[in-house]
Amino acid sequence: MKLLIIGGVAGGASAAARARRVDESAEIILFERGEHISFANCGLPYHVSETIPDRDSLLIVTPARFKARTGIEVRVRHEVTAIDPDAKTVTVIDLAKGSRYTESFDKLILSPGASPIRPGIPGVDDPAVTMLWTLADMDRIKARVDAGIRRAVVVGGGFIGLELAECLRDRNVDVTLVEMAPQLLPPLDPEMTAPLADEMERNGVRLLLGAALSAIRRTTLPDDSGTAELTVELADGRSFPADLVVLAIGVRPNSELAVSAGLATGARGGILVDERMQTSRPDIYAVGDAIQVSDSLGRPAQIPLAGPANRQGRIAAGNALGGTETYRATFGTSVLKLFGLTAAATGASEKALKLAGAPYEKIYLNPFSHATYYPGAQMMHLKLLFSREGRILGAQIVGRDGVDKRIDVLATAMQAGLTVYDLQALELAYAPPYGSAKDPVNFAGFVAVNVLSGKSNPAHADALPPDALLLDVREPVEFELEAIPGARPMPLGTIRDRLAELPRDREIVAYCAVGIRGYLAERILKAHGFEARNLSGGITTWKLFRAGGG
Repeated sequence: MKLLIIGGVAGGASAAARARRVDESAEIILFERGEHISFANCGLPYHVSETIPDRDSLLIVTPARFKARTGIEVRVRHEVTAIDPDAKTVTVIDLAKGSRYTESFDKLILSPGASPIRPGIPGVDDPAVTMLWTLADMDRIKARVDAGIRRAVVVGGGFIGLELAECLRDRNVDVTLVEMAPQLLPPLDPEMTAPLADEMERNGVRLLLGAALSAIRRTTLPDDSGTAELTVELADGRSFPADLVVLAIGVRPNSELAVSAGLATGARGGILVDERMQTSRPDIYAVGDAIQVSDSLGRPAQIPLAGPANRQGRIAAGNALGGTETYRATFGTSVLKLFGLTAAATGASEKALKLAGAPYEKIYLNPFSHATYYPGAQMMHLKLLFSREGRILGAQIVGRDGVDKRIDVLATAMQAGLTVYDLQALELAYAPPYGSAKDPVNFAGFVAVNVLSGKSNPAHADALPPDALLLDVREPVEFELEAIPGARPMPLGTIRDRLAELPRDREIVAYCAVGIRGYLAERILKAHGFEARNLSGGITTWKLFRAGGG
């Protein structure tokens, strides 16, 4: 058996290592057009900030060490330029020597990855304009920062853009972040990104949402320090100076090699594969950022994440060598550190559900990371999306502590096919420093089941009934500090004695700080014949819809 693998990093390197474990006798050759077969690309921003001081720590394994451990022939600086599926050969260029040759295969795994999108606007080819995708990109950015640049513009509010903006601020660089969309971090819904926008501005990042880049103009030549002054121009006429511009506006799949070989691709250019990672040619497999996957709704999608790429590489290698493993949908589970905040998501967003025309229910909670009587408890914002049957469709969480472990539990529940009913019964670790007896995940299940069972009829801050009476059931001091305009105060403990003051011909939406007292008020009012609802997430969630991300 002769197995060729095109491309390293997460997908290709994991495929090669798995293939050797499966078959000690197979001839395996890994081609990589760059110098490194495996590096921690998710760690690149943190070397710029010197949070990760040692550059070599980002090199997961060198070609020499990989070959010594696995016996796999590693050919770096070798670019595969063509595939002949019928002859079962590839054409290779040795970039160091400039020579060309062909290599035969029995099975082939493609892991060509993706490339950052470079917009077609004036000035993007200036040497002070770069991406952050490779070690060489990282080195260029860090060299400029080390040389003392003062102003940087980051274009793009996704994971790379946000992480780099934080890391540049850690180096005392003035940062402006430009994002064409009206929100940050597309996997999240707009209201859930409001704390991220606030956190960036609180940490000195100039944030421009709904702003489109139109041109980059050079105004001075680079001096001996390595700085260069540019003028960044926006479509709305605004402009501002910068010494460095980093583009982080998304990626496209590197599927050109597959297309030229006649392999089927999807509408967005991703290589089509089945659940075994097999392409339209039975002896050719594909993995990683270059392939089209199915998302949690069963729709075709491009989701470039390292975790799925690793799993795809393992599966493709096993199947290429005779296995029968299958890959499930990609749920897009992701997490981001942004200064003191953590944002995480899994499954479908509300935006995606609306686009797909899929029916759904939603709830908001604002639980604390651990028992409030133990020092350091931090509030988190949690959004859960689910079907009328109780299937978990997606979740988003933003907070300062405990976010990652809750999103992992919810992602695991989704993969396992658990429902919101099952969330109630999960037995999760509890001690005051780590959680609560009713964990936020349990609590999400309780609230969702209350909705499905009809015990609660939530109202949402983005769709408040226009003629409803807003009833603030918090304590007077809370109402005096802040309230929803037009709301009537009536503390929870007084409702039973003041029912005569409330209208029976008008819907009542009760609310409190986070939704718990509002739910109790809803139950009391319904028991006495009123048409009542609870504002999901209370005034805390209501404010998210009116902050920077909503």
